[in-house]
Amino acid sequence: MRESVVAEQEIDRTRATFRTVAFRAQILFFSIVDLAVIDPMYQYSLQWFSNLFGSSVDNSQKSNDPEHRIKILNDHFTVSLYENVCRSLFEKDKLLFSFKLTVNVMFGDKKMDNDELRFFLAGPSGEVKILPNPTTWLGDLEWSETYRQIHVMSKILPCFEGFE
Repeated sequence: MRESVVAEQEIDRTRATFRTVAFRAQILFFSIVDLAVIDPMYQYSLQWFSNLFGSSVDNSQKSNDPEHRIKILNDHFTVSLYENVCRSLFEKDKLLFSFKLTVNVMFGDKKMDNDELRFFLAGPSGEVKILPNPTTWLGDLEWSETYRQIHVMSKILPCFEGFE
């Protein structure tokens, strides 16, 4: 009984360590499920996804360090999924899939938030008083647009605070 309790605790610790791999896998799965919105032909089964994941676990580099192994698994499976899905996409949809996958992974890794995505997609809004162009190598039109972007970014996105 004592040995089984110890073994159960060890299994629980290991399972908890690899939750980040499961989290990334669910992000990737729902990214490919969303492809059916683009074209109903793009439908992938959970069984296909699971087989691809198992293949990725088997074929990726091994490591005794759990943190390194997690990174290897996440990277290998992301690339493997991307390559396999792109084989079945029309050329016109590959860039959109790349963008969708990147945004979903960045959201999952907490490297992007809703405000940053909105700014990226829509650009700055509102009136900005443009300072005179201090450069000779940048035209006035380019300067005003660049200044406007940076000014608004530094006001609404915490990661660019003080950038101006």
